[in-house]
Amino acid sequence: MRQIWVVDDDRSIRWVLEKALTRAQMPFRLFESAADVVKAFESDTPSVLLSDIRMHDMSGLDLLAFVKEKHPGLPVIIMTAFSDLDSAVSAFQGGAYEYLAKPFDINSAIDLLRRACEESAVGEPANEAAEETAEEAANTEIIGQSRAMQEVFRAIGRLSHSNVTVLLTGESGTGKEVVARALHQHSLRSKAPFVAINTAAIPRELLESELFGHERGAFTGANQLQYGRFEQAKGGTLFLDEIGDMPADLQTRLLRVLSDGRFYRVGGTQSIKADVRVIAATNQNLQERVRQGLFREDLYHRLNVIHLQLPPLRERTEDIEALADHFLSTAAANLKTDRKRLTPEALEVIRRFPFPGNVRQLENLCNWLTVMAPSQWIRPDDLPFEFKSAQASESGASAAGGLVQRPAGWTDQLYEAVLELLAQNAPCAMDELNRAFESAVYKAALAYTHGKKIEAAQKLGVGRNTLTRKLQELGLQ
Repeated sequence: MRQIWVVDDDRSIRWVLEKALTRAQMPFRLFESAADVVKAFESDTPSVLLSDIRMHDMSGLDLLAFVKEKHPGLPVIIMTAFSDLDSAVSAFQGGAYEYLAKPFDINSAIDLLRRACEESAVGEPANEAAEETAEEAANTEIIGQSRAMQEVFRAIGRLSHSNVTVLLTGESGTGKEVVARALHQHSLRSKAPFVAINTAAIPRELLESELFGHERGAFTGANQLQYGRFEQAKGGTLFLDEIGDMPADLQTRLLRVLSDGRFYRVGGTQSIKADVRVIAATNQNLQERVRQGLFREDLYHRLNVIHLQLPPLRERTEDIEALADHFLSTAAANLKTDRKRLTPEALEVIRRFPFPGNVRQLENLCNWLTVMAPSQWIRPDDLPFEFKSAQASESGASAAGGLVQRPAGWTDQLYEAVLELLAQNAPCAMDELNRAFESAVYKAALAYTHGKKIEAAQKLGVGRNTLTRKLQELGLQ
């Protein structure tokens, strides 16, 4: 283990760190000025540099810039008694490993130094951000070695020479648009546009014009001719996302286009030939919506020529490592920062997480870690709260060894309620608890969205028909 270099013009700080590092049996070297450190770099290199930010001869930020130019992989920890936002931002922008505000807990500081030393010993991960551009990362279409994703790959291959309509279903965040783009890129229409529209995100009164376009003067504010998505995607692919939420009158117009291959602009009298391949997607059960009278059965059969069901991430956990690696690399390229990597321990915690938001949630996690993780090696402690709390719950269950242990946090009241039910020998206790839990969840979601069912279903990550059914079952209508 190489030395830890400490530079601070405050003698008391050097004395405290000297005693602590000696007790921790960590080799070190103390410096009173930044100039001495610069000179020492001519003949030696530390494993970690711990530097004050305000010194008489050179600031810690200037020293940081010098070190990063000469030794970009060397961890530099900046400490200061004048903690402010500008200093913290400047330190991290300059490539600091961590920012330590005085007064600090000496044990925490030693732990931080030990961690930095371990990373320095392992070596800096290759900076793939410089090697892989954002464009190259975007060209990676779908990642997955799981059996479920291999079936999706096979289907894309079989459909590569066909213009047949495809219906993609699966939970929110499973990558339906990514699959739709892959279907387009590997089709005979790949040279023409891929046009996507979320039919649930556009107000009902505007959706018709968005899809089919409008003539000048068709309605108030229509000052010029506008081409709709069917014309914009001419020769290519039109991706209709959230098709299950399309209003009934537009379902009829869409059915006519799929049946006849022709449509009219809003306010128009000339029939226009539609030259697009339609790929539709939904996270809802369209068959159930047909039974409820919310979706046209004939349109469902027109869309459901080829049906691909995308698996949730919890059913393809063997793909998480490759997906995370890709997202971390892409995030580093987009943010123009150093590439972060997961330690085996952090990866194991992530693998065990249920990911209700599926692949999209994993991508968001990787973006968050790229910005917020303090070092290039991501450890379990660097993960967001929900991941650490899930790990703690699982660890507590494992440590119990069959003994009842009291959970912490919001589950305290639930714990007490379970004990009370068990003491009363209540029949069907699990059913009663499930009903109470679901009632609380759906009530809270509807209260949060002011009674808007579609938004509540999206927030919870369930289909709208699932929410409607649950409200009926629980008597919450």
